Amino acid sequence: MPSPGLLQGRGHRALDLLNFFVADAQTGFGAFVAVYLTTHKWTQVEIGFALTLGTMTAVVSQLPAGALVDAMRNKRLAAAGGVAGIMVAALLLAVWPVTLPVLVAQVLHAFASCILTPAIAAISLLLAGHDALGERLGRNARFASIGNGLAAAVMGGLGGYFSSRVVFVLTAVLCVPALISLLGVGEGKHAVQQTTTRLLDWTGLRRLFSDRRLLIFAVCVALFHLSNAAMLPLAGAAVTMSSGDFANVIIAACIVVPQAVVALLSPWVGRTAERIGRRRLLMLGWAALPVRGVLLAILPGGWPLVMAQAVSGISAAVFGVMLPLLAADLTRGTAHFNLCMGVLGLAMYLGAAISTTMAGSISDWAGMAAAFGVLSLTGLLGTILVGFVMPETRTPRAPE
Repeated sequence: MPSPGLLQGRGHRALDLLNFFVADAQTGFGAFVAVYLTTHKWTQVEIGFALTLGTMTAVVSQLPAGALVDAMRNKRLAAAGGVAGIMVAALLLAVWPVTLPVLVAQVLHAFASCILTPAIAAISLLLAGHDALGERLGRNARFASIGNGLAAAVMGGLGGYFSSRVVFVLTAVLCVPALISLLGVGEGKHAVQQTTTRLLDWTGLRRLFSDRRLLIFAVCVALFHLSNAAMLPLAGAAVTMSSGDFANVIIAACIVVPQAVVALLSPWVGRTAERIGRRRLLMLGWAALPVRGVLLAILPGGWPLVMAQAVSGISAAVFGVMLPLLAADLTRGTAHFNLCMGVLGLAMYLGAAISTTMAGSISDWAGMAAAFGVLSLTGLLGTILVGFVMPETRTPRAPE
């Protein structure tokens, strides 16, 4: 277990702030985009096209963005580029909410996010090293979760009091302290091989994609999001129809409660993963999915939904810490950590994309309970795969 002072120092405190402010800024690109465009007389078809364009850009950018970050020696520069891209996208939305600038903003935000996520994970690895990476990732998730929760509350309040445009101005402003935080992170003191001299290292790529552990975990990640992604939208639609004006309070609680669970649980997940290994914690996170689905199926209503969302906080805490941690395990001693993150990100997006379509179709055809049942069975399948097929990836620590 890492010593208490291992993750102290200016660089780690700056990385805490970076995660906090990046999460703040990213919150602006959630549901606020649809609300904002609606106020500017966009049709639902036009809004759907803009959001879909952003999603598809993220899907096709996962692998190229990971390879690009691998090829960049200065990971802080990669992260700064991602933050700057988010800032420009937010300003485009705030200043010029017409078709072409909005579409450019969606594409730019998606690609910048695909750069930023692996870059922050790479910076974490450089700062903490492999032995303390779990605890460092737990801290990342904690500060990101706090940032998400606070930003959602502040942006929602400001957007309601002033206008939706303020949300994107605030998003751009929050990118400034994120960039300042990057200056304090430093270059990291752990000598890990994280840079490849070529953008396409075919030998390394063949070795990476022939790793059975990566292929199994990618399937587990896809099943996780196939089960998880549609649960809240499906339950939220039902609550909105049954609860009327009170639905907004319930949906807000559904966002805040899991964020609180993630903030509380993530550091423990990171520390425990270094002590007992990865697989048992993976099973905890994946097993929470079928439990959540069953709760939603048999206990319809507003407050049972909040309880189910608390369970989802367990899954989110485990997933948020374990995905980059396993990527580091699988690429230890290679220069393809960020490309591996891209592979797993691609699996995540594909699972989520299928989830909402599948659940909506089942709900229309056989009812809401049947949809939650299928999502639960999908989560159970992922749990079985983690428990019986996925090997342990933690390796013994190298001597100091």
